[in-house]
Amino acid sequence: MDPSPIGDGMIGTLDDKSRIRLPMVRRSWLEDGPGSRTELRGAEPFVAVTWDTVETLVAAELTRVIEAHGNSAIFAGSYGWSSAGRFHHAQSQIHRFFNCIGGYTRSVNTYSFAAAEVVLPYILGNFFDLMTSMTSWPIIRDHTKLFVAFGGMPLRLSQISAGGAGRHTQKHHMASARDAGVEFVNIGPMRSDLEEQLFGEWMPIRPNTDTALLLAIAHTLYTEKLYDWKFIERYTSGFEKFVPYLLGASDGIPKSAAWAAAICDFPAQDILQLARRMASSRTMISLSWSLTRQECGEQPYWAAVTVAAMLGQIGLPGGGVGFGYGAENAMGDERSGVSTAALPQGRNPVSDFIPVARIADMLLNPGDWFDYNGGSYQYPDVRVVYWAGGNPFHHHQDLNNLLLAWRKPETIIVNEWCWNATAKHSDIVLPCTTALERDDLVFSRRDPFVFRTKQIAKPAGAARDDFEIFRGIARHMNAENEFTDGRTAGEWQHWIYETTREISREVGIELPTFEWIDQHGWCEIPGVEELKSMLADFRSDPVRNPLTTPTGRIEIFSDVIASYDYQNCLGHAAWLEPSEWLGKVETFPLHLISNQPSTKLHSQLDHGQVSRAKKVHEREPITIHPADAAERNIGEGDVVRVFNSRGACLAGAVLSTAIRPGVVQMSTGSWFDPEEPGRPGSLCKHGNPNILTKDVGTSSLTQGPTALTCLVDVEVYRGNVPDMTAFDPPEIVGADALQDLS
Repeated sequence: MDPSPIGDGMIGTLDDKSRIRLPMVRRSWLEDGPGSRTELRGAEPFVAVTWDTVETLVAAELTRVIEAHGNSAIFAGSYGWSSAGRFHHAQSQIHRFFNCIGGYTRSVNTYSFAAAEVVLPYILGNFFDLMTSMTSWPIIRDHTKLFVAFGGMPLRLSQISAGGAGRHTQKHHMASARDAGVEFVNIGPMRSDLEEQLFGEWMPIRPNTDTALLLAIAHTLYTEKLYDWKFIERYTSGFEKFVPYLLGASDGIPKSAAWAAAICDFPAQDILQLARRMASSRTMISLSWSLTRQECGEQPYWAAVTVAAMLGQIGLPGGGVGFGYGAENAMGDERSGVSTAALPQGRNPVSDFIPVARIADMLLNPGDWFDYNGGSYQYPDVRVVYWAGGNPFHHHQDLNNLLLAWRKPETIIVNEWCWNATAKHSDIVLPCTTALERDDLVFSRRDPFVFRTKQIAKPAGAARDDFEIFRGIARHMNAENEFTDGRTAGEWQHWIYETTREISREVGIELPTFEWIDQHGWCEIPGVEELKSMLADFRSDPVRNPLTTPTGRIEIFSDVIASYDYQNCLGHAAWLEPSEWLGKVETFPLHLISNQPSTKLHSQLDHGQVSRAKKVHEREPITIHPADAAERNIGEGDVVRVFNSRGACLAGAVLSTAIRPGVVQMSTGSWFDPEEPGRPGSLCKHGNPNILTKDVGTSSLTQGPTALTCLVDVEVYRGNVPDMTAFDPPEIVGADALQDLS
């Protein structure tokens, strides 16, 4: 049902020029050892070596660092997507390996929704529990009257789902809700963030002002006595501490519709009307994950929970709040009800960690202290970075700053299948297989299908599975038996499946045998979970079914967060002015939205045919309003330079009235392609928007990424447009002599 076109890009990339076919070592590192000429990362040739040589080098380097500095000197958080397979899951493999040799410095949270992960346990409950129990689409279809989507609900994101998707159902669910009479409102600067088929109303507020709008809705509900006092009294905590701020008694500023209108640059009367419609309808408030990726990104979520509580519809069919409808195929979809097994990762004895988006700060400032979630922690002194299954030169912000930070470790090692920017900026590159070159199992609790994926292509060159890569290194470190537990890759997959069968029996579900699924390829899990409304049990009896918050209630005011005394995260939802936004333009007058792409999975398959077909003169498209384009003499299809004080990149202009004036949009995922490799400040020829975004934490509480708080300008690029070389391999020495290995 509604298959994703992204997969069409997989076949063509299996054997193209960007594949890594042999183990590689950066020349200076190979000749002079760890820490040599780190400023040449990204610019220097690689030397092809044998697997035995590279295993020996990696094992020796890890042993050296562990003996001299301890395991905390190895950062192996290795954030990123890589495969939906349960066994060949790169993060599981790398974490199991390092836990077998004494541990590593880890990362916590995600780039997708870090602020929500941290703040929601204080105010509503565990984010992942809430996300996997969101009100289902059939209930929305049957009961919701008004669906208000803050940050929109773009269908393009539902092409994927963590753990795989058996059916792509979001398009069908959305259309069914529309046909049943659900009214949709898209709140955000891009009309395309809600599908045209939903005939939704568009409220194009300024980026980063959702919190102000939500506070104004709360103010209207309160002053017009449209809120549910009985719900507030029975199910929430701290409302009386929030009201003085809402009314302006604590700071002299009532959070009225008129106040929000000036901030959001949107009519006050429309804000009032929206609040009244929400109060008079069964309303679902939807928050996109993107709202968390701005300065103070926890505030829109807290404000939305506050408004939902005031409406009194949390736990009712079709009412309340949801987080990430449309963000993955699984959101609001049917679930299997079976907890699935995975490769055991073991225990990490190292206590050091960082919030995932603070990696550059960690590398640049070893020993410095940082605030996070009520505590104060110290950055470790990292000497080795090892990455598998991710691309920090895609998902991290302020790439020029990351380039400087990337020079600090003595050694950077990656398992990678293609010459993306992370591979090019590493010291040791170990070629790994793709999902089409190995057998695996694909299933998750969030999808009612099991798939047995089979190898359909031979590994490129000498590429190995991550399991075999780590097995070889472990052998040189006398840890092979501990890492493999005496099992081959096939035996591990059998164990994972049979363990899942045992778990499923405990809930009355019988899965077919491993031999059956291996022969037939897939099955649908019987007995999917009953469709529910999120927090219905809590609503039915808040005493017997309390929330996991400190008070067991919805915390409109959090005494715990207030006790941290953070200036950028108070004890309640609040409007805190961003450092960059359209309400305070100084030099760069356009707000950049760097959202998720429709033609690739993050940066994966950017070199595939689907992604490349949508580029403009081989550059990432940038959507710009015709009025902003005319002011800059920019025409459709022009190659433009997008720039601010942090960096610059090229892009291809696409003019559209479906974006708010003063806002431009570039999807993430284009491989970083500096005009002068290795030099911070160089122009990205391809169009990676993270050369422009800022690298500061969301707040002292959550420390997530803030990519969507970003101002830029755009101009027609003058002069000869440089060739795009993002998909070209680096210079390689000695490969011919090793071709027999592949």
